[in-house]
Amino acid sequence: MGGCNRQLLVWHRRAGKDDINLRMHAVGAFNRVGTYWHMLPEYAQARKAIWDAMNPHSGKRRIDEAFPPEIRASTRDNDMFIRFVNGSTWQVVGSDNYDSLVGTPPVGLTASEWAIANPAAWGYLAPILAENGGWASFITTPRGNNHVKAMLDRFKADPKWFTQVLSAADTGAIGPEAIEEQRGEYEALFGKEMADMLVEQEFFCSFAGALIGSYWGADLDRAEKSGRVGKVDIVPGLDVHTAWDLGAPANNPIWCFQIVGNVPHIVDFYRPTSEDLEEWCDWLTERGYKGRDYVPHDIFHQSWGAKRTRVQMMQDYGRKPVPVKKVSVGDGITAGRETIKIARFDAERCKDGLDGLRSYRREWDDDFKRFRDSPVKDWAEHIGSAFRYLGLAWREMRLPPPKPEQKFDFIGQPDGSMKSGLTFAEIIKRKQRARMAED
Repeated sequence: MGGCNRQLLVWHRRAGKDDINLRMHAVGAFNRVGTYWHMLPEYAQARKAIWDAMNPHSGKRRIDEAFPPEIRASTRDNDMFIRFVNGSTWQVVGSDNYDSLVGTPPVGLTASEWAIANPAAWGYLAPILAENGGWASFITTPRGNNHVKAMLDRFKADPKWFTQVLSAADTGAIGPEAIEEQRGEYEALFGKEMADMLVEQEFFCSFAGALIGSYWGADLDRAEKSGRVGKVDIVPGLDVHTAWDLGAPANNPIWCFQIVGNVPHIVDFYRPTSEDLEEWCDWLTERGYKGRDYVPHDIFHQSWGAKRTRVQMMQDYGRKPVPVKKVSVGDGITAGRETIKIARFDAERCKDGLDGLRSYRREWDDDFKRFRDSPVKDWAEHIGSAFRYLGLAWREMRLPPPKPEQKFDFIGQPDGSMKSGLTFAEIIKRKQRARMAED
């Protein structure tokens, strides 16, 4: 890795990123005995993408080319696990369950398709690799202006990192004819505008545009360009409300917001790492976030392993849970989009949440070549769901527009009717002046 133990490779589609990293693992495993992981965004996709993937040129499995039988001691197909003859191990894992993996932590890690992976996985694994002196390689094509672009901007001048962006024009691995053929396929599926954006993204490593299928990526781009993503101060004296999603015990993101002049200010974001509801409530209370807590209807279910409902537990911990009106997912997504169009976001405190909103996307049906109505069930789904509830909640909290003051000045009309011209207060003042004149 060029003398570094961290690298970020932003290479075009079909540039051989995974193949090169598989061979890096083979070399690394014999340079240092240890555990090595090849990590995909979702464990469910790992078998198809890596373990069973074939090299179309040779007809062989990619892992068999990278790890020939001579260097293996054993192979477990069910676990996608290989033990080498020197005692090192290599395994395919998912960033969606990184914190549930047991055993020896890795000394070498490849994070494949990093642009659509859960960035929190690196927050969990970075201290481990820092402690044991291990290496990490992030490989991806761009998927909009998300955490990969932020990493590239931050580390491209850092001598501890090797970063590289390679487009098809740089490598020549895919010729213009093949790219234009792919453009035609994209156009048939998504239309010309989307096709051009996909070609720029997939083959020329452009970070412009939103993640394909993203519900709100384009809206967030416009919010950034209009200056509504930046530093947002918490206004003293105004309640900070929260919007929750309630999934698995440790997957319950919470958005924190104020309503300032009928504009939602998204001031903070919290994603618990424990299963302790009291700890989450303490985190909010310690920061003075004591407004209403907007939650989905399953708040009335019994809590995780407890006999009390979640709403009872939240109330016991001093919170004020309010169930959000139950609507369809589509209506909630619309409410979220309309909220993003006017909201202000604190870029630093809400960074992880904003990454999730950009990655919240529709599921692609490869058989029918169209997007499904349902969101992808990945790390970003609960973040997007919580924001749907925020979008529904704050609209009900808006102050009604002030009513125009009613006019009561009655002026006689030719037909005998009376027409209003003065306000009620003006009429009172006029009557008071008239009485004073009489006295």
